[in-house]
Amino acid sequence: MMHESDAQNCWAPEIIWDDYKKNYLIFWSTTILGRFPDTAMSNKRPERNHRIYATTTTDFLRYTPAKLLYDGGFNVIDANLLHDSDGGWLMFIKNETFAPKTEKNIRMVRSANAEGPWGAVSPALTGDYWAEGPTAIKVEGEYRVYFDKHQLDSIGMVRSRDLKNWEDVSDRVRFPAQARHGSIVQVPRGLIESLRAAWPEGAQ
Repeated sequence: MMHESDAQNCWAPEIIWDDYKKNYLIFWSTTILGRFPDTAMSNKRPERNHRIYATTTTDFLRYTPAKLLYDGGFNVIDANLLHDSDGGWLMFIKNETFAPKTEKNIRMVRSANAEGPWGAVSPALTGDYWAEGPTAIKVEGEYRVYFDKHQLDSIGMVRSRDLKNWEDVSDRVRFPAQARHGSIVQVPRGLIESLRAAWPEGAQ
């Protein structure tokens, strides 16, 4: 954001490989003072009025100028992208609106391409608690979105098979105490078993 002198911050950067364009897409949330005045008072602090921005690279030496990736008309942070095996891209985001009505929930938008344009935002996927930091994965036709219930010191999860009806199964997931935002990576089963064996008894 070097070309944006009024950029205030850079939060929650993530990266994906875009197989269609054959480049990496790096994206994050930033507030630029004076932009999007209609939602300038949506946070306790007016200097926190975020949108999602992005840059691309093929070699991590040269980067395209940062540009707006997603503006849904509201204060938004914590974007996470999932390439749907059925085609297209899903973006899971946190509605960061505090006022006039507090949201603080996870929502979803779709696009045919990783760089948009993005469609209409979904209703909230999460319940009556503050949620942030979504991380999505698709397992055997089931979409699973993990997220941070940051005021409750726990990790939650919602799941769906049709991207319309979501079930909160937070009571079925267990993470170490004080776990926060995370990413999902594929690792050998043997490594998982050794980590589970190393946990204190009763923590699994």
